[in-house]
Amino acid sequence: MTETELRHFIDTVFNYFQQLTGQGPQMGLPYIKNQDSVVMDFTGLIGISGPRKGGIYLTTKRDLLVKMTQIVLGDSSGDDQVLLDMVGEMANTIAGNLQKYFGADFQISVPIVVSGKPTDVSLRLKPPSFVIPFSWEGMKACLVAGLES
Repeated sequence: MTETELRHFIDTVFNYFQQLTGQGPQMGLPYIKNQDSVVMDFTGLIGISGPRKGGIYLTTKRDLLVKMTQIVLGDSSGDDQVLLDMVGEMANTIAGNLQKYFGADFQISVPIVVSGKPTDVSLRLKPPSFVIPFSWEGMKACLVAGLES
């Protein structure tokens, strides 16, 4: 993935939060993912097909999702199913918004959502995968992207 492509991912995450909440996240310094798992409380995984194959996933702590469901859905229950739906929607929207940079051939799958450490879904992306850490209102999350060139 090129530096310009990585910048598209960063801008897309920033713009997503800015548009929905009026406050962009604090973006951390992207890094190449090693063998260690980068998975938080809830994760939404999107497969990518077309000329660029691979995937992205958004992983986040529960508190961020609870706040986002309050803002977006008006739901403050903290129910796991609602939070799973929210992380899937967030990952799907971010992936969809990336199409403006990568073109119509950047095909995205239906999100796969998991809570905790997945046991039956592989989150291994084609190396090198990049981790883009960020925090919004002090709550942590990461977007992880791995695309073939």
